[in-house]
Amino acid sequence: MIDYEKYLRKDKFPIIWCAGCGHGIVIKSLLRAIDRIGLSNDEIVVVSGIGCSSRAPGYLDFNTLHTTHGRAIAFATGIKFAKPEMTVIVLTGDGDATAIGGNHYIHAARRNIDLTVVIMNNNIYGMTGGQVSPTTPKGSKASTASFGNLEHSFNISGLAEAAGASFVARGTTYDAIPLERMIEKAIRKRGFSVVEAISPCPTAFGRRNRLGTGVAMLKWIKEISISKSKAEKLPAQELEGKLVTGILVDIEKPEYTDEYQQLINRVTTVNH
Repeated sequence: MIDYEKYLRKDKFPIIWCAGCGHGIVIKSLLRAIDRIGLSNDEIVVVSGIGCSSRAPGYLDFNTLHTTHGRAIAFATGIKFAKPEMTVIVLTGDGDATAIGGNHYIHAARRNIDLTVVIMNNNIYGMTGGQVSPTTPKGSKASTASFGNLEHSFNISGLAEAAGASFVARGTTYDAIPLERMIEKAIRKRGFSVVEAISPCPTAFGRRNRLGTGVAMLKWIKEISISKSKAEKLPAQELEGKLVTGILVDIEKPEYTDEYQQLINRVTTVNH
């Protein structure tokens, strides 16, 4: 059985997350994945930006960096260049990663730099006031959309796939064990890896949209989820409003820091 405490900064507790928030489930899935791989605390760097999910590094006893809003992937890219031997994990939210951080997200995927990005998607800007985020469902209410959101939401996983990520998966906090296995595969993958973790926000999102408690929202997530294998057998109209879960992309392609080092080696050889 995993000893969670060896990965935690217990002096930073209690956590700030609301009762029923799914982010704790995501973090436990991450820690189990790390434990299964056998990485030591000193081999890992965890980077975050701003938001509910981005508070996580404060509780984790790794090398950690809590950065500015939307810039987690940019900072993580710098760390990977400086210390390519490190396992670099980005913990971020739907707003942090795909709004102000959207271009960093796209271009890190395009480069296929070896980062593992876990995006805790709770469909809202939870910590900063409950504003509409890029993944707030059309018609849902938020503090900046009292009569319902007019915008269509981003497909976070689809965006990573289109931009060139080598590994993309979508899991939910209802299915914590499959989520753990997805994160493990993402960390092991050499290249840009994304795990979109659907995580309920019973406070900023659930209350406004009358979705009930955290438990009720987990049941709601279960009801709207469908595995990739099942989804592939259904017509598009039957997938409206559904969350397709599972490993969506798993391909082999050159990794950016490896290619960059090869370039350095060639230039060094020419200059000598």
